[in-house]
Amino acid sequence: MYQIRSDSTVRRKIALIAHDNQKLELLEWARWNRDLLASHELFATGTTGRLLEAELELDVECFQSGPLGGDQQIGSRIAEGAIDCLVFFWDPLAPQPHDPDVKALLRIAVVWNIPVACNRASADYMVSSPLMPNITGGSYPPPDCCGGSEHFLKLSSAAAA
Repeated sequence: MYQIRSDSTVRRKIALIAHDNQKLELLEWARWNRDLLASHELFATGTTGRLLEAELELDVECFQSGPLGGDQQIGSRIAEGAIDCLVFFWDPLAPQPHDPDVKALLRIAVVWNIPVACNRASADYMVSSPLMPNITGGSYPPPDCCGGSEHFLKLSSAAAA
């Protein structure tokens, strides 16, 4: 369960990423949601961030371009609990030279239990959700991946109680 916060004006930290063939789609989505996005802190990889800043006239903290490490930089921020949501319009039809980085970013978002939107429909659901003001990025520590069977036994004992 997500932590519930009574203050609906809390600024969320939203990372925005788009592959080259998806940048126009993300820009159009962001333009449509500009007023909502203006009430949150925005982060993005290189070119996407610069395009968003110019288009929306909002502050966007820009990292490196995805293939130059930007995806990894955002993944690091997720692991630190400094990103609450990820909007990542990735291109499922074009091979990416940095595909391992993309997979690692998506994996870390799932491990740290942050919402991920990969297209316009899921992004609309995310930002319009009544839970949007209540989510906290990185609020759940990842499972003890190195604990092996000990971790499983703790989970089993807790479920039995």
